[in-house]
Amino acid sequence: MDIHGFLAVQQLPNSYAAIAQKWFTPLCDRLLKHQEGAKSPLIVGINGCQGSGKSTLTSFIDAYLSSVHNKNVVSLSIDDFYLDQSDRNELANKVHPLLKTRGVPGTHDITLALNTFRQLKAGEKTQLPRFNKATDNPFPKAQWPVIEVVPDFIILEGWCVGVSAEDTASLKKPINKLEEIEDSEAIWRTFVNEAISDQYQALFNQIDYRVMLKAPSFDCVYKWRLEQEHKLAKSAASDSKGVMSDDEVANFVQHYQRITEFALRTMPDKCDTVFTLDSSRSIIEQDVRK
Repeated sequence: MDIHGFLAVQQLPNSYAAIAQKWFTPLCDRLLKHQEGAKSPLIVGINGCQGSGKSTLTSFIDAYLSSVHNKNVVSLSIDDFYLDQSDRNELANKVHPLLKTRGVPGTHDITLALNTFRQLKAGEKTQLPRFNKATDNPFPKAQWPVIEVVPDFIILEGWCVGVSAEDTASLKKPINKLEEIEDSEAIWRTFVNEAISDQYQALFNQIDYRVMLKAPSFDCVYKWRLEQEHKLAKSAASDSKGVMSDDEVANFVQHYQRITEFALRTMPDKCDTVFTLDSSRSIIEQDVRK
C-alpha cells in the first residue's frame, strides 16, 4: 500500500501512518480472517459521531484490503442515501418542519439502501448512490459509480449506523433548545425513533462486523463538525451554496444530539471493535471482541 499517496489524497499528516499501522492494519487483518471462506460479502459497519474519522478509516480499510490483499471492496456512507430536497420538503410538510434538514433517520432512502445491498450480494450491475452535500442533493445518477461483481467486502459507515431505537418514554423530555422550541410536542423525535425501529434495523441487521469510533462526549461534536464543514468549504470551491456557517453548524448538530448520546451509551456493547478517542480524536484504547 502506498501510504504516502494515501496521506496525500486524504490530506492527512505523516503521523497518521503510525496510527494506521498500530490500530487499523490489525483491524483489517481481523476483517480478513472473518471473510475467509465466505460465500457472500462481509458487511462491515462503522459507527461514530460527526467528525470522528469514519470516512478516513473507511478509506484506509478500502485502500489496504484492495491494494495489499487484492480484495474487491465497496464503500458506502449512510449519507449516500439521503433523500433529495424535494422529498425532504414533502416530509416537512406532512410530518414536521425539522425533517427538511438532512441527517436524522427518516431522511434517508432506506429502500434504495436495501436494494443496493441486495444487488451487490447478488452480483448484479449496481449503481452506488452518491450524495453531494455542497448542493444538498444526490449527484446525478449518471455520475454514480457502477460495480458488476460480488464484492468481498461492503463497508457502511455513518453516524447512526447500527443504532437502535430508544424507549418511547425517554422521548418526552427535550434534551436541547432545538427539541424544546421546535419540537415541543415530540412529533419529530418520535417519527425519527419509529424510523430507526423499522427499516433501519432491516439494514443494520445485515452487518457482520461492527466498529465504533467512540468520542468522549457529545461536546466534541460541534468542534469536529465545524472542522469538517471548513474542509468541505475549501473543496466545494465555487459550488459552495450548501456549505454551512459556524452558527448554522451549531444549530445543525443539535439535530444529532439525542441519537449520538444514546449511541455513546449503548453501541460499545454491540460492537466487535471499539476505538476510544480523546478530545483531539487520538485513539487512547481499543476493545476487541472478535
